[in-house]
Amino acid sequence: MLKILVAVDGSELALDAVRHALKLVREGSLQATLVLGHVQEEASFLELATRDADAIARASVEAGQDLLASAVALVQQAQVPFETEIALGSPAATIVDMAENCGCDLLVVGARGLGGLRGAFLGSVSQAVVQRASVPVTVVKHVQPPEVDDGAD
Repeated sequence: MLKILVAVDGSELALDAVRHALKLVREGSLQATLVLGHVQEEASFLELATRDADAIARASVEAGQDLLASAVALVQQAQVPFETEIALGSPAATIVDMAENCGCDLLVVGARGLGGLRGAFLGSVSQAVVQRASVPVTVVKHVQPPEVDDGAD
């Protein structure tokens, strides 16, 4: 059975990626399991030095579960098999590691759709994932609603 990792960060862009992965599974009649993966940034040295490390870890897992909730709801509604993964680290590298550790055959990530110089200055997790991944990566651009002319000139 195919395994597809979908990177989820709680944003609408990530939900676009989930919807795209669901479309691939349904329209392609694929036998696949989605892995909804979320990466939390690691605690800073100051946080670890001044707070309970176990409490920080619990808070990170809880935050990750909250950020996965809307994606989980979409996948449950579609009745597609899934699992969730929450990890700590640098987003791009950790997503790639997660895909390898879970035995995924494909990665799906959302993107802001910024290109050229502006995208380079802002940095891009999706670009870094494409460069680092050893499996195919599908980058899903956010669908912007068409602008409505309000007639005010």
